[in-house]
Amino acid sequence: MSEMIVSARGLDLTFETNDGPVQALKDVSLDVEKGEFVSFIGPSGCGKTTFLRCVAGLEQPTGGTLAVNGMSADAARRARAYGYVFQAAGLYPWRTIGGNVRLPLEIMRLSEEEKARRVRETLALVDLEGFEKKFPWQLSGGMQQRASIARALSFDAELLLMDEPFGALDEIVRDRLNEELLALWARTGKTMLFVTHSIPEAVYLSTKIVVMSPRPGRISDVIESPLPRERPLDIRDTPEFIEIAHRVREGLRAGMAAA
Repeated sequence: MSEMIVSARGLDLTFETNDGPVQALKDVSLDVEKGEFVSFIGPSGCGKTTFLRCVAGLEQPTGGTLAVNGMSADAARRARAYGYVFQAAGLYPWRTIGGNVRLPLEIMRLSEEEKARRVRETLALVDLEGFEKKFPWQLSGGMQQRASIARALSFDAELLLMDEPFGALDEIVRDRLNEELLALWARTGKTMLFVTHSIPEAVYLSTKIVVMSPRPGRISDVIESPLPRERPLDIRDTPEFIEIAHRVREGLRAGMAAA
């Protein structure tokens, strides 16, 4: 029997603003099983990041139920059940790369030996061996994002939440990091929730693609990918890939038309 990492049922979230209530999520139901790579795609304002923040316990739903690792999202946050990678790397400029990766381990009050081991191993996972003593400004944007991923992996959470981590990077760097992320996922077996605006990126990375519609944010389609888990970049030229991308595009269009 598959282990459920995220389970949402009829999830609603309404923000109270000076201009009145704004419904960010409406009746969102979704299951994410252990080891899945799930991408969320949709136009700006469709609730992709809001859903991720609900899973992280950073926003409180106003309706429905949400379980993360079999507990409430808030309990999962306190249990450090997930790592979070933001669109900007968010590295502290006064800390070295090793120091940035070490930060959550310091909060956990691990031994010096254990902190050193985890920093070494997670930097190796993202191909940043030898950069531990460098500062963020000495690294490219892509390398900074890899360091951010290493920090999120350092405390070995089952779930990795990624909010458009490659959105600000050029296409060549983005392609390379997509390949590296798939390889990282294969090595670690983590469960990935990934927000993107890119159809090719969503199709290339995912075992499941969640298409969202705006105003209010809701799921318009969930596409289970038939692609093999090992995916060279040129798989994007295959008829199977193009067919999935077409379905995603049609789902986005239908959602916009219904908004």
